[in-house]
Amino acid sequence: MFGYYLELALRSLRRSPGLTALMVLAIGFGVASSMTTWSVFRAVSGDPIPWKSSKLFVPQIDMWGPSARGSDGEPPDALDFADAMALMKAHRASRQSAIYAVSPSVVPAATGAFPLNVSGYGVYNEFFPMLDVPFLYGSGWSAADDASRAAVAVISHTLSQQAFGDGNSVGKTIDIEGRDYRVVGVLADWNPQPIFFDVRDTGGFSGDGPDVFLPFDRAIAVGMPNDGSTNCSVMPAAEGFVGLQQSSCIWIALMVELDDAAAVTGYRQFLDGYAAEQQHAGRFAWTPNNRLRDLPAFLTFEHVVPRDTKVSLLVALGLLIVCLINTVGLLLAKFLRRSGEIGVRRALGAPRAAIYQQFLCEAGVVGAAGGVLGLLLTGVGVAGVGLVLPKRIADLAHIDLSLLALTMLVAILATLLAGLYPTFRASRVQPAWQLKSN
Repeated sequence: MFGYYLELALRSLRRSPGLTALMVLAIGFGVASSMTTWSVFRAVSGDPIPWKSSKLFVPQIDMWGPSARGSDGEPPDALDFADAMALMKAHRASRQSAIYAVSPSVVPAATGAFPLNVSGYGVYNEFFPMLDVPFLYGSGWSAADDASRAAVAVISHTLSQQAFGDGNSVGKTIDIEGRDYRVVGVLADWNPQPIFFDVRDTGGFSGDGPDVFLPFDRAIAVGMPNDGSTNCSVMPAAEGFVGLQQSSCIWIALMVELDDAAAVTGYRQFLDGYAAEQQHAGRFAWTPNNRLRDLPAFLTFEHVVPRDTKVSLLVALGLLIVCLINTVGLLLAKFLRRSGEIGVRRALGAPRAAIYQQFLCEAGVVGAAGGVLGLLLTGVGVAGVGLVLPKRIADLAHIDLSLLALTMLVAILATLLAGLYPTFRASRVQPAWQLKSN
């Protein structure tokens, strides 16, 4: 019977091409707007490391006190140098790393080459296995390299090509800020979005991935300045990078890996104990006010998903609802104009279920046609989303098979839902009244 109902639907739609075109356009535009904004929202709100995010945590310690807290009572979202080093020295997590942003200059090996300005981070050796950083060649450095402040570096594949050309550059020497560093690893393409280990400095999103990673203590020892966000409740007593290290300014991120609930509980107790020790020592004059959020919770706390994308998604969903309401009205007018046909079919013995199947099939055809149009308009929308959103956000939107399938599914299901009430009204047509009037 499906083939028969499909044939009836196509005949009916061909009889009123103008009305059919209006319904297809309404569904197509509504679905395209919602799917375009969904593609952006999906990109910015996704879990950047879903297989491990529940084990990654960000410690927060209140080193500023009540006078510097916001109305929400939250502690600072990063650490000062003293607290970061204390937590690193205690090493109460299975893996951990302090992180700060640097932007050194790199001189390629080729004679006469111009220096390159690159972005990177000072980190500890456990950063790479903790975050499952992929390597094309080599690996990260060792704990001994951290302890000895070795002049080693991990670089991106892009920087490796710029500095040495194609091939494996592990073991070669690279000039960073006028000092020689031995390359121990070359990253595979790695640019997670959001950049979950540095949401404070990047806002969570950046077009280019990091180019270089250096041992944290080595970068501090050579005076490589912080290139990331720095917030102070009180200005440093001394100037320069050394003064920053001696201050209570926050500029260092810390991420830890905790394997189970017991480890999480133990680390929370450790943070509270550490803060209590600082209180007893006279450094803190307030009760401990710490946080230990897992990665998804921390990204939510940092409002990584831009407000613009949320508003755009709500507006697009509202437009889809308006389009569906219009489609309900058009379908209702179309179906009730065929009351005479419905009355004859019912008089000949067609049950109401058959009327439901026939008209829902017709609504489904409209939805499929609207879905095809929606696919084309979604492609146009994704290509042009940069006109209304920042480029670093718009570049994340992309079309894949899942988005295409979802577009068709939403179009068909939405139209079927829109057709339920018109179909219900059509199935309630009284055969006797129609036969008498005709």
